[in-house]
Amino acid sequence: MGFQEDHIQLIERKRRRRGLYPLIAGFLIIVIIIGSIGVFSFYSRERSIVIIPISGELYTGDVSDAGVSGSAQIGRELINAADDGLVDAIVLRVNSPGGTPAAAQEIIQDLEYARSKKPVVVSIGDMATSAAYYVCAYADRIYANPDSITGGIGTIWIFYDISAWMQKEGYSVTIIKSGESKDMTYPYRSLSSDEESYARELVNRSFERFITDVTVQRNISRSILEDGRLIRGEEAMSVGLVDEMGNLQTAVAGARKLAAER
Repeated sequence: MGFQEDHIQLIERKRRRRGLYPLIAGFLIIVIIIGSIGVFSFYSRERSIVIIPISGELYTGDVSDAGVSGSAQIGRELINAADDGLVDAIVLRVNSPGGTPAAAQEIIQDLEYARSKKPVVVSIGDMATSAAYYVCAYADRIYANPDSITGGIGTIWIFYDISAWMQKEGYSVTIIKSGESKDMTYPYRSLSSDEESYARELVNRSFERFITDVTVQRNISRSILEDGRLIRGEEAMSVGLVDEMGNLQTAVAGARKLAAER
């Protein structure tokens, strides 16, 4: 009988252990789920604000290095952030003297798409002038430091004439061209009066679009901007080019607030 009782007890212990396995497995699953939620929440908080740098001169194309920002590169980052469900808002960190109007217009198109999905805020570092400010004007809110430099609203086309130096040094150039003004941007001759008038017309048309877009977006008078002057951050806020003084962290906090209000 003793052997039989021992055998029965052994079977009972095995049965109890087998009963514990589902409980232990269930407990482990719960722990894993809770841990996953915690990790996901942490990851979500870390990813909630995306900072996109815009540094150097702006040009069209897919390029990005210390001195140049390409419109395709910036646009792709804007679209990716806009479509990312873990991103609540976007901050553009701008340190740029400007660039081509076409580059700004390409970035603005993608910025408007991003802005239709979530807040886009600008943090101006050292400067955001000319075409760089053109981009900034389309954001929901602009932050700058008291001595950040902005403004410089305008369009410029520079022509060099080294013909006098070439003549002095004995250089000559023979040009075969299909049209009278095909070489108007080359430095070995001066512009004709007709070419100068045409260049001025192109510059003025580009400027008109530029200043109109900025004044509409920021709801400010063009008289403040049309001379192309540079403006310090504090004065920029007083005339409406900037919304608030603050650094990058201030802009990130502002972006979080705008996201929470949506």
